[in-house]
Amino acid sequence: MKLTSLRIISKDIQAAAAFYEQIIGITATWYTEDFAELSTDSITIAIGSTRTMQMFSEDLTDFAGTKSTIIEFLVSNVDEEYERIKSIASDIIQEPTTMPWGNRSLLFSDPDGNMINLFTPVSEKAVKKFS
Repeated sequence: MKLTSLRIISKDIQAAAAFYEQIIGITATWYTEDFAELSTDSITIAIGSTRTMQMFSEDLTDFAGTKSTIIEFLVSNVDEEYERIKSIASDIIQEPTTMPWGNRSLLFSDPDGNMINLFTPVSEKAVKKFS
């Protein structure tokens, strides 16, 4: 089994795609007005409009963001990213903080309420894990 992408369902796909373009620093590829992807060397972030969910089931109607899942990106310097992100993200949940497991983390929400963590390993053990 191979994880190929993470799909986010958005009430405003244009705003979501623009947000992730700014966060990740790459341009989305649009396949239809209801579906776009941002691909890196490690993951593809797919963004679908709420209309795409009707193709799976008529019962899928709750599209609120989740506070039980965190989308995580490894970055070289989370403090520098915070300076860039704070003008993009309107919902900063936690400013850069060193966590007990050795990562320095910045937690914020995307326009749909999904949590995003940018982190930099700072302890010897965490640096070794991600090297």
